[in-house]
Amino acid sequence: VGNGRDSWMIKAIQQIAVINERAGELVIHGVNLSLGGCFDPESYGCGFTPLCNELRRLWRQGVLVVIAAGNEGLAWLMRNDGDAYAANMDLSISDPGNLEDAIVVGSVHKSSPHNYGVSYFSSRGPTADGRGKPDVVAPGEKILSAYYDFDPNDPASLMVEMSGTSMAAPHVSGVLAGFLSARREFIGFPDRVKQLLLETSTDLQRDRYVQGSGVPNLMRMLGAT
Repeated sequence: VGNGRDSWMIKAIQQIAVINERAGELVIHGVNLSLGGCFDPESYGCGFTPLCNELRRLWRQGVLVVIAAGNEGLAWLMRNDGDAYAANMDLSISDPGNLEDAIVVGSVHKSSPHNYGVSYFSSRGPTADGRGKPDVVAPGEKILSAYYDFDPNDPASLMVEMSGTSMAAPHVSGVLAGFLSARREFIGFPDRVKQLLLETSTDLQRDRYVQGSGVPNLMRMLGAT
């Protein structure tokens, strides 16, 4: 939970590219971006903001880029009589989640995705220019994980439960890290990895603009290679 400037992220992304270039090989194989926001459509094309452009360069260098789709899938709308009601929102993918050269992740129920499907808050496609996103979905509801702002005298504060596509994206990054550790010949070929990920994901029988290709399946990825 926090905020920051695009310029900070761009500087970090550029540093990753520099590290790989200086090493003469890919030593950083992937990045996870559990973040997102709005972009100015009058100044930039969808998926072509300065942040997206840097991530595209990183992808084409051979680095996998995994991005949270966003949590704008639900909005409260106001009626003329003043009453508010909840509505799921299409065209709600955040930036840089609208980047084509990336794996963009929505959220599903953590234990029963087939029954409960895509999380109510998970941003829906298509992108503003009509492309299909998210690419896949992963557990993002009530995820228990380590907490950065903990009290060393309170063991309970070491962990925190949170929901969001920022929790879902790291699940996919973990799947891909496991895949690359077993199939090292795919390192440096993000397009091939993405295609394989999409082809082997488990279809939840939801709309493609909501679930993408479904839930990643590492065993199928390994079995297909």
